[in-house]
Amino acid sequence: MKKNRLKRISLISMMKRRQVLGFLGGTAAVSLVGCWRGESISAKPISSSTQTPTPIAIAQTPTCVVKPQQTEGPYFVDEKLNRSDIRSDPSDGSVKPGVPLRLVFRVSGIDGRSCTPLRSATVDIWHCDALGVYSDVRNFNGDTQGQKFLRGNQVTDANGTVEFVTIYPGWYPGRTVHIHFKIRTDSASGRGSEFTSQLYFDDALTDRVHAQPPYAAKGQRTQRNDRDGIFQDGGDQLMLQLTQDAQGYVGTFDIGLQMT
Repeated sequence: MKKNRLKRISLISMMKRRQVLGFLGGTAAVSLVGCWRGESISAKPISSSTQTPTPIAIAQTPTCVVKPQQTEGPYFVDEKLNRSDIRSDPSDGSVKPGVPLRLVFRVSGIDGRSCTPLRSATVDIWHCDALGVYSDVRNFNGDTQGQKFLRGNQVTDANGTVEFVTIYPGWYPGRTVHIHFKIRTDSASGRGSEFTSQLYFDDALTDRVHAQPPYAAKGQRTQRNDRDGIFQDGGDQLMLQLTQDAQGYVGTFDIGLQMT
């Protein structure tokens, strides 16, 4: 009788194992299709042993994401001013005051399912100073034609990267705080592509920065992200995430461009 009971227990255990295996085999496969810098990831089932990537791994392999284009605005000037530190005015050597901001772009090209660093693309940035003034324009803030502060471009390296040193932008009526950028490929031949958009900042952080000099001299800003008509057109995907360092702030922005 004891042997018969052991056989029944063994049979039940075997049936349970088969049921589990049958359930796993019949479960619908879940797939992830991602585009990571430097490699193409094909869809594949995720097993119960799949591990979630650590934050460090994610940081080292940024996703390749197409961001929305936004208006160029009235203040773009093609200065062809190739430089990393854009705080100075080449006309007189003066440097715009403000909280330092180091801005890194990591640009990738997307071709089908392939996502690779985009080399030799020209990245322009331009924005207003701490008091809301743009260089090389004539508008309600006055005439700054001939000055070139807070403007410049860099060409992406083999890793698709460029880096700028600038200041945290100020504000002017009708707009939330932002930085303009433009990415151009093969611009010398005239057959390249062009992508133009804007970067935005967390409102709470902007409030803290703008409470300091020289920003505070302009008074409290009149426009925030949620009431800015241009921000409402995809601005939540163009937020610049910043970390603080000894000098000021550092932000890295990953962007993938659809290659045709």
